[in-house]
Amino acid sequence: MKIAIYSRGGESVHVQDLNILLQALLEQKCSSYLYEPYFMQVKDSIQAASVYAVFNSSEDLDDSFDCMISLGGDGTLLDTVTLIRDKNIPVLGINFGRLGFLASLGKEDLHSAVTALVERTFVAEKRTLIHLEADIPLFGDTPYALNEFAIHKRDTSPMIKIHTYLNGEFLNTYWSDGLIVSTPTGSTGYSLSCNGPVVFPDSSNFVITPVAPHNLNVRPIVVPDNNIISFEVEGRLDQFICALDSRREIVDKHIQLAVKKEQFTISLVRLNENNFLQTLRKKLAWGFDTRN
Repeated sequence: MKIAIYSRGGESVHVQDLNILLQALLEQKCSSYLYEPYFMQVKDSIQAASVYAVFNSSEDLDDSFDCMISLGGDGTLLDTVTLIRDKNIPVLGINFGRLGFLASLGKEDLHSAVTALVERTFVAEKRTLIHLEADIPLFGDTPYALNEFAIHKRDTSPMIKIHTYLNGEFLNTYWSDGLIVSTPTGSTGYSLSCNGPVVFPDSSNFVITPVAPHNLNVRPIVVPDNNIISFEVEGRLDQFICALDSRREIVDKHIQLAVKKEQFTISLVRLNENNFLQTLRKKLAWGFDTRN
């Protein structure tokens, strides 16, 4: 079995936990390939570092890889989406961050996760991506996101007007600080913090959520993901922020943007005993009463 391991590194991912993972993979006769910038951070602390190969970019990955393991939080897992692209390599997230909706397994699950990979007792859930189109090139060769697309005003500038259309038909003008279009996966992220609804991962929808809308009767709306959602932006400043997950670009307000469902999907690995409802209850503390 051929496994890629990605991490941003930093203090949250302890080297002793990485060594536990690498040793477990070695015992199962798995070939491990570490993301080179991360490997350079930790190579002096890895046992038998010369055993491991490295990869550096999407071009180094192909369909011979059985899985990519993401070590970190949800932001780290989102990074892997730009590496995997349409190669259909499943992603297993080990949470070394805080909340961890996507990277839902804890570091205490390292051994059980490796066992599930080797014995192929895991579930690979296909997740929808959102694709951005614009009349100028944006975000290079990765114009897509797993969580959300967002338009946002710059810094302390006044609110902006975002004229929004579904398949060319006018939906609404949002007077707000910004607008989020999230996938079902992203409904528990930025959209949720702006009072958007939680949507099941397989619901085939997009959620349009305004950020700090000026009109209080404006609320999030759920639309089928076979819609093309397009935008025209007005504001006192000439530029605004356009974001795909954690990646951002400054865009001229005259640029026209549209989003739609991406042609390919990303597969997220979960163990059989974990599911979306359990993740919701655990991460959002549903059903828990601190008074008891």
